[in-house]
Amino acid sequence: MLKEKYYQAFAVYVGSNIVLAAAAATLCAYIAPAAAGSGIPEVKAYLNGIDAYSILAPSTLFVKIFGSIFAVAGGFVVGKEGPMVHTGACIASLLGQGGSRKYRLTWKWLRYFKNDRDRRDLITCGAGAGVAAAFRAPVGGVLFALEEAASWWRSALLWRTFFTTAVVAVVLRGFMEFCRGGKCGLFGEGGLIMFEIHTENSAYGTPDLIAIILLGVIGGVLGSLYNYLVDKVLRTYSIINERGPGSKLILVVGVSILTTCVSFGLPWFSQCLPCPSDLDDQCPTVGRSGNYKNFQCPPGHYNDLASLFFNTNDDAIRSLLTSASDKHFQLSSLFIFFGAIYCLGIITYGIAVPSGLFIPVILAGASYGRIIGRLFGSVATLDVSLYALLGAASFLGGTMRMTVSLCVILLELTNNLLMLPLLMLVLLISKSVADIFNKGVYDQIVKMKGLPFMEAHAEPFMRQLVAGGVASGPLITFSGIEKVDNIIHALKTTNHNGFPVIDELPSSNSSELCGLVLRSHLLVLLKEKKFTKQKVSIRSEILRHFKAHDFAKAGSGKGVKLEDLNFNEEEMEMFADLHPITNTSPYTVVESMSLAKAAILFHALGLRHLLVVPKTPGRPPIAGILTRHDFMPEHILGLYPHLNPHK
Repeated sequence: MLKEKYYQAFAVYVGSNIVLAAAAATLCAYIAPAAAGSGIPEVKAYLNGIDAYSILAPSTLFVKIFGSIFAVAGGFVVGKEGPMVHTGACIASLLGQGGSRKYRLTWKWLRYFKNDRDRRDLITCGAGAGVAAAFRAPVGGVLFALEEAASWWRSALLWRTFFTTAVVAVVLRGFMEFCRGGKCGLFGEGGLIMFEIHTENSAYGTPDLIAIILLGVIGGVLGSLYNYLVDKVLRTYSIINERGPGSKLILVVGVSILTTCVSFGLPWFSQCLPCPSDLDDQCPTVGRSGNYKNFQCPPGHYNDLASLFFNTNDDAIRSLLTSASDKHFQLSSLFIFFGAIYCLGIITYGIAVPSGLFIPVILAGASYGRIIGRLFGSVATLDVSLYALLGAASFLGGTMRMTVSLCVILLELTNNLLMLPLLMLVLLISKSVADIFNKGVYDQIVKMKGLPFMEAHAEPFMRQLVAGGVASGPLITFSGIEKVDNIIHALKTTNHNGFPVIDELPSSNSSELCGLVLRSHLLVLLKEKKFTKQKVSIRSEILRHFKAHDFAKAGSGKGVKLEDLNFNEEEMEMFADLHPITNTSPYTVVESMSLAKAAILFHALGLRHLLVVPKTPGRPPIAGILTRHDFMPEHILGLYPHLNPHK
């Protein structure tokens, strides 16, 4: 570029970006497809009770870390913050399952966490730690885990997450001290306060409040439009991605070339500005990261648009959050940059690379915030840097629909407590406006991926139905002492994860509900072949043979599989005593109970199975089972098409 060999410069630029993009796409397409995207919707779904395949596997962790490095370095309009949340959750999952036998990383003492609740708590802490590490915002990390990630919260989890994020802050500070003086490249730049805003005046008047309300409305409209377009693009990409890893790779390279052309081509439309005279920094910046890029300008001048495009994401945000007295941007440059980031952010999210939404949204929001600040400059009191911050907040609120956690994260990022009332106002307005049009971006992605996410509230039409009306059928039950052949047949012919156990009463012809037995527990029992030739109970022998951790939740790919079990004809005719592994106190509801009440109970208690018992005597002791699938609006409206989904 300095020698004016522009075509060669472009060839080097596009070539290096394609290599980095292809590296990220190869990792995602061939090793861990679950690592693509931000990972926040998947973590949110897991914490809601959806254990989707490989979303927290060690291979996903590996690809998430290195794929994110390649994607950000490759010039894509993506952030590392979303992938950091997924990375934290993957590390927590690895610890929660006692390590990985496949990769020979196991720790026996961690087996105490091998249950659903402790593992869910650890993953919640991991998600909070990811936010704390990405934004250097420990309190924001706790609130993010509470507001966005977790579906169930309790007081003990609050201090555990707080402890986790506090450790993150201490470790980060330690590394920053070690890396002081540029030993570790750009790591730790800005200290623990990443985007500190230095302004002498934080007072505001009526014109400022009008501008801020306008910012909130614009943020809500643009945010909802962003979510709508992201949804359409994701649906289009899913058709391409279904064709195989090769198609994913081609799509990533195509988007990489487009992004490179845009970031190299648009700065040519920007005018050169003379370097400020009272500047401590080098201007123009040559041979390193900096905020005054020469690009095609003569000596002593810089290109403000190139200074935004050819910069690290963090430095670009710092430039936009710089006071007007310290940094000047042309209005045309801000408009072009906003349009480019807005559109590139939409088409980049959904390709097969780890990609976060926070950074593109903050960059686009800060751009139009600075534009509004310039337009209101003659009557406004606030500095344009504060308008840029409020613009970023409005766009974040419009896309992600978070309020408390975003407010605290932005305060911790900028260290400007005087902006608290205005941040609260702009976040509430943008969220309220955007909610009129559609849901938050992460909720939309969860729905688009077909994950059966359960909301905390029941749908209005559920009040018109009863629990017995939607219970799963036909019902498959076992006796307390069941024939092995019957158990194997039931496991082979169904995908059910829970089976009611019924005992015949010897004194009469009736039967009683003994409890519920899980598929995973049945497989452990069958593997050890503790059978009897006669239909007799061997409870004490089974209790002596098995330990509690034998039935602990298996890690990804480590559980007993039905295909691995082999039985001869004699064993198939034997009996297995199910009483010792049966949950004798399952949650039950009467079949006449309102479905809305049953849904709230199911979600509040974090259940997988809810047994429906008959209201009248003289019938079998169980009428059906309610699972997560039975509460999905699509399933219920399929059974009762005459219902109005909004009433």
